[in-house]
Amino acid sequence: MTAWAPSDALGRRVLCGTQYATVRYVGSVPPTAGIWLGVEWDDPQRGKHDGTYEGTQYFKCRHPRGGSFIRPNKANFGVDFLTAVKDRYGLNNEQDVQHGTENTLVFGKKPVEFVGMDSIAEQQSQLNQLVDISVRECAVSHAGQKEEISRTCANIRHINLSKNLISSWETVTAIASQVQNLETLNISENKMKFPTTSTSVSGVFSKLKILALNQTEITWTEVVLCAPGWPALEELYLTSNNITVLERPDNVLQTLKLLDLSDNQLLEGNQLHLIAHLPRFICSHTAISGSFEPVESCWAVCWKVSLLRLTHDRSLVMDACHERFTPMVPTALSFVKKAKQRGVGGRLEQLILRNTGISSIHFPDAGFGCKTKMFPSLKRLAINDNKISQWSSINELDKLPSLQSLQCHNNPFMDTEKNPETLRQLIIAKISQLEVLNKSEILPAERKGAELDYRKIFGNDWLAAGGNWNPEKNKPSEEFLAAHPRYPSLCLKYGAPEEGELKGRQPLTLKNQLLTLTIKCPEKPEQKPVEKKLPESMTIQRVKGLLYRLLKIPGSELKLSYESSKLEGKEVELDNDLKPLQFYSIENGDCVLVRW
Repeated sequence: MTAWAPSDALGRRVLCGTQYATVRYVGSVPPTAGIWLGVEWDDPQRGKHDGTYEGTQYFKCRHPRGGSFIRPNKANFGVDFLTAVKDRYGLNNEQDVQHGTENTLVFGKKPVEFVGMDSIAEQQSQLNQLVDISVRECAVSHAGQKEEISRTCANIRHINLSKNLISSWETVTAIASQVQNLETLNISENKMKFPTTSTSVSGVFSKLKILALNQTEITWTEVVLCAPGWPALEELYLTSNNITVLERPDNVLQTLKLLDLSDNQLLEGNQLHLIAHLPRFICSHTAISGSFEPVESCWAVCWKVSLLRLTHDRSLVMDACHERFTPMVPTALSFVKKAKQRGVGGRLEQLILRNTGISSIHFPDAGFGCKTKMFPSLKRLAINDNKISQWSSINELDKLPSLQSLQCHNNPFMDTEKNPETLRQLIIAKISQLEVLNKSEILPAERKGAELDYRKIFGNDWLAAGGNWNPEKNKPSEEFLAAHPRYPSLCLKYGAPEEGELKGRQPLTLKNQLLTLTIKCPEKPEQKPVEKKLPESMTIQRVKGLLYRLLKIPGSELKLSYESSKLEGKEVELDNDLKPLQFYSIENGDCVLVRW
């Protein structure tokens, strides 16, 4: 900290005590003498005004009380990267010299005494061995001397630069340009300026696979502008930024497998359609034949061919393409084949959308029971803490062809079913290929029970909507299919529900009559009894699925029975997986015995 301000102070990030701020003004503030820094605090509660002093506005703040004036000697403008590394890992030169050993070397005939040479050499060796470096909250603000990082820390692969004083993307590039094999970079919690025009493609981030830009105030437009420099990026974290609007990224993020947009208030859920085909190529004549004429039509045809099983039928493409594109067909087909091998058309496997304000999900390109072409490789989806209120959005998720894992806690639609176990079974039955729900594995036995129960629960609705056991008369209404798009496939899988199964079934809203049961493992004395509340309409199959998760044992190996005070000395076997608990006349206070 100095009594003068650096020449580039305006816009720099500073630290004052433990508080972070951005310099918005450098100059005099009459009637006082000397230089002042007008700063906008990250925490607006720290400020006093909006940049206005005695009627004169010196700078602007987003918050009416987010600004202050401070003297330059109160502001810490930070240190260079290598200084922070040495301080963090106890390799500070001054300390080494102070406590080092003396060494004497002879140059010609003149002896020269060096202090601390052994410790300096050891320090250099230690720095060169560093692979994973964290300088979080070390006030890093600039790269330092050119090539000093590459000379000193040649083996760095992973860097954590979060919560420092980095003011611009150029500073990040200056540091990364000296780390040849950088794979992971975390620069979260640095409020910085990003390029406003497309950046030139260089090799600075050529090996970067994981990038965290959380709380950096980056916009999606700025992401797309910077993305050409990240040719190998696989994971991108963008939580808590200014991202409200998405746009379709072309020719960038082509290797991306994970995208985290959590805590960004997207203005519309349908904006997800714009990133539904990550990555996405825009082909040019250059890519196919070497000249500069656009070939959008030919590429569109070839792309359709690739979606239709990547055919090699030359005549098919020649008929579809314009005559002037005919000579390029073999090259185009080869290009498409290579593109598909590289995963073009969507490699995104994980999408995290926690607290993004999404209220609905819809894939308009696919009808009931069909799969969407959007997000073709998406395996894991997190939509926790959103505003999804309709079950129709859960129905839509069954259209995703590769979805295996879903997190959906804290959405309004979950309030429509009071019993969490019944709620879980409904979601499982609605999404056919789901393997993990809210971080809990779905066993085959649990899926079978959920689907059979769903088939029965809505059987009367199916009949009332035009469903029939006779295939020729089975014509359920569009309204029913919209609410239960999987119902026809469940009937094909297990057969239509029999008339006897549907008689006297209670409406779903009455399924919340709970039984308080004690779960015991008589052959495993180390397993303590557990009390659970279960719906009396819960099938034995579903009880086994619950017990698997509770006791961590395979559901298919379980043997269940129960004891009742009314049947003293007797044990009744629960031998039919398709029957509900109420079928066996189980009552409150009874004990379920579990063996395996």
